[in-house]
This record gives sequence, structure tokens and C-alpha cells, in this order.
Amino acid sequence: MNEKTEIATLAGGCFWCTEAIFRKLKGVKSIVTGYSGGTTENPSYEQVCSGKTGHAEAIQIGFNPEETPFSQILDVFWNTHDPTTINKQGNDIGTQYRSVIFYHNEEQRKTAEKLKKELDKKAAYKNPIITEIVPFKKFYEAEDYHKNYFEKNKETSYCQFIIKPKIEKFTEKYKNKTV
Repeated sequence: MNEKTEIATLAGGCFWCTEAIFRKLKGVKSIVTGYSGGTTENPSYEQVCSGKTGHAEAIQIGFNPEETPFSQILDVFWNTHDPTTINKQGNDIGTQYRSVIFYHNEEQRKTAEKLKKELDKKAAYKNPIITEIVPFKKFYEAEDYHKNYFEKNKETSYCQFIIKPKIEKFTEKYKNKTV
């Protein structure tokens, strides 16, 4: 049986965190960490961290929309980072940590804008959502050591104190939608 797969490209702070969370979501078939939204061709992690490339740390998700619709991907996205802070997630500061939805088609754009308006209208957060909703242009894969970072480095302090609590919170909130 051939499954339908769509692509979502999202930036919501450290890509180690967003990748680890989305690996737990049903319907997600693949995740790649990387960089998107900037002007530098084939950037390195060090270049992106300089803040001079315009790229954000991003993940590209392959998902089955029949099992997990794009609206569910966005619900998880907005609920697992702070979409109200400019260029900042926790202690991570810089344009590479901004909140962005890189839409791949008109349907994704409309869904993202509609959901963002609904969240702001019902004051889901203390401050308005500043997540950028921009057309997808290009995605550059991150270096191998960034891929599946949490699974490879579970015992490091960053994973124990930053990523693991996010995964636990996600798992609790989305019990019936996790793998």
C-alpha cells in the first residue's frame, strides 16, 4: 500500500528539541534537521549560529496527512515552543531561533494563517503570536551530528534538562497521538 506523504518545514527554536518532539508524533514518517529561510548557500552550523546567514534552525517533516493533518502538526508546533518571542526560545537567543512556518503550498499557508488568527483571537498566549508564515524556498540539511540528537545524546545535561522535559510535557498532552 502506498501512503500519501506531505512535507512541513518548521522552525521553533533549537532543532534538537523540535526534532525530538515530532519523532514522537503519530503519522510522522521522517524528520530532517537543517536550516531554512536565509540567503547563504549550504550554510554550516557555525555560520547559522553567527546570525549572519538569515537561516533559522528548522526541521523538515514528512507526514501522512490522512493520519496526522497539517493542522495537527501546527497544533503540536505552537504548543511545544513559545511562538510569542522574537528570536528567542528559552536561553537560545538569535535570529536562528525564530518561530517560522515555511509553507509548501497555498493550503498550508491558509491553514497556518487561520489557526494563528484563531489562537490570537482566543488569547491562547499572554502575547500575540509572532510566528512568521512565509513561502518555503530552500532547506539545507544539518551536519550528521545534529540528526536524531536526543536519541544519540540522552545522557547529556542539555538533553536531560531541556529536551527530556519538553518530550514529557508533549507526551502527557498528546497521549493518544504519540508513538
